[in-house]
Amino acid sequence: MNRCQHRAKSLFLIANFVLLTGAIGLFSAESSAQVVRGFPKAALRGTLVVTNPPDVLLDGRPDRLSPGSRIRSPQNMLVMSGALQGQRLAVNYTRDAAGLLHEVWILNPEEAREKRAGQPVARNFLFESEARPPRDDGKTPFDQLPVYPRQ
Repeated sequence: MNRCQHRAKSLFLIANFVLLTGAIGLFSAESSAQVVRGFPKAALRGTLVVTNPPDVLLDGRPDRLSPGSRIRSPQNMLVMSGALQGQRLAVNYTRDAAGLLHEVWILNPEEAREKRAGQPVARNFLFESEARPPRDDGKTPFDQLPVYPRQ
């Protein structure tokens, strides 16, 4: 009869152990879900679209990823550039010595709300030149064609 009592005690201890480890796992999962990432002060903000790796569009302008560049997801895991092809992403980034994109962090909505250098200026208006681009119908004399400023 001693074996039955011993077995009941051991089942009780195992059940308590399972509940305790489950509770610890639950609390650690909640705390690990909130990844706090510290970005370098030199990191800039932009909008990235991977067109054909390593070619990308950064804020609408063509750019290029450096060899060995690292792209990190909102969970801070490495992501291959080919998996992001065609997606428009809010990112923080740094450049290498050659001027290529080297470190890229895809931002979660909370991180994207933070202000950082390199963000495009938000406007609630369009310039006339943006609203209606001038057209050349082929019959306009050369001296009357629109003049664009040199960049």
